[in-house]
Amino acid sequence: MASTVTRRRPLVGEPVAVDLLNTRWVEGTTRRDLLDGVDGLRQWLGEAGLDTRFDADVRTLDRVLLARGALAVLVDAPEDAEATARLNEVLDHGFVRRRLRDGAPAVTVEFDDPAWGPAWTAAADYLDLLDAPDRIRGCANPACVLHFFDTSRNGTRRWCSMSGCGNRAKAARHHARAAGRR
Repeated sequence: MASTVTRRRPLVGEPVAVDLLNTRWVEGTTRRDLLDGVDGLRQWLGEAGLDTRFDADVRTLDRVLLARGALAVLVDAPEDAEATARLNEVLDHGFVRRRLRDGAPAVTVEFDDPAWGPAWTAAADYLDLLDAPDRIRGCANPACVLHFFDTSRNGTRRWCSMSGCGNRAKAARHHARAAGRR
């Protein structure tokens, strides 16, 4: 029986690769992991728009966790050979087939095992994001573990969200200035 429990997590809606990284977050002082079981995988697949294409099961979860682990290293250390090998291992399980369909180009992705689909999708998305690698960032709040893809015009976004970490940083600066005036 499928669980109907949904866990609220911050910063949903980033590109799939970044959204996969954000399945781990800190709430207060507690670390949370959405992908601690198949129910969390089912939720993430739904939030990422992948639930109609892929099943949530233990095999898929294992493969998604492999991709997330590689991505977590690569966003901070893009030259890491071990993480690169793990990401390439994920990518080895799918391939893109290009076709002409009804007079228009069409792309189909095929997998040697559908359980690799979500992991491959996140890994391939990461490769697409590397067109602007400096736009993949971690939140400037040292206590925050979230990442984002900066789509701001001038590329100066610093916070995972202004309503969360951004406001806390502004409040801290305000309190520091006010304390300095006393």
